[in-house]
Amino acid sequence: MKILAHNKRAQFDYDIKDTFVAGLILSGAEVKSVKNGNVSLTGAYVTASSDGARLINTHIGSYKYARIEGYNPTQTRKLLMKKNEINQLMGKEKGLVIVPLEIFQTKQGWLKVKLGVGRTRKKRDKREYIKKKDVNKEIRKISNY
Repeated sequence: MKILAHNKRAQFDYDIKDTFVAGLILSGAEVKSVKNGNVSLTGAYVTASSDGARLINTHIGSYKYARIEGYNPTQTRKLLMKKNEINQLMGKEKGLVIVPLEIFQTKQGWLKVKLGVGRTRKKRDKREYIKKKDVNKEIRKISNY
């Protein structure tokens, strides 16, 4: 499994409670662009409805060797998920957000998205998260000596 894009901001802004994996529907030029690392998950989110799940506001730049007229890099993309997974996403309690955590390539060459379902962190929660991270870093630093 090779990680092609990682949404670091999502780990900081949201308290992730559950994760799902979904396939992506992309054109050939988009696949090559993602594999070259020309993708950004910043500000992206997922919506789930009865007709499927959609990835919104993910920036996939155009592939430099493909000339596509009128290409929109932030277009809405459909996710491949089983119906019971989509129903689980729709059945989650109010106030939860679905965000893409990372895009990775499987051993077979397929591109998949790891989705996180979580709640938005408040400012004080973010401060506590930073403090815990710093304390753990200091503990690891001391234990290495």
